[in-house]
Amino acid sequence: MPKMKTRRAAAKRFTMTGSGEFKRNKAYKSHILEKKTPKRKRNLRKAALVNGAEYERVKRMLPYA
Repeated sequence: MPKMKTRRAAAKRFTMTGSGEFKRNKAYKSHILEKKTPKRKRNLRKAALVNGAEYERVKRMLPYA
């Protein structure tokens, strides 16, 4: 059986926490920032956890995480 390959795109976007959850960055922070309020942009900086519905998909993309 050959080694399983990690999806490199997913590896750059997700990191596993100590409790086994996946940490991700929030979207909508890359451009068209003038119309977004400072509060909204500040909250987009914070990391979030992957939703339970998506957890299995991310886990399959990162077999060695």
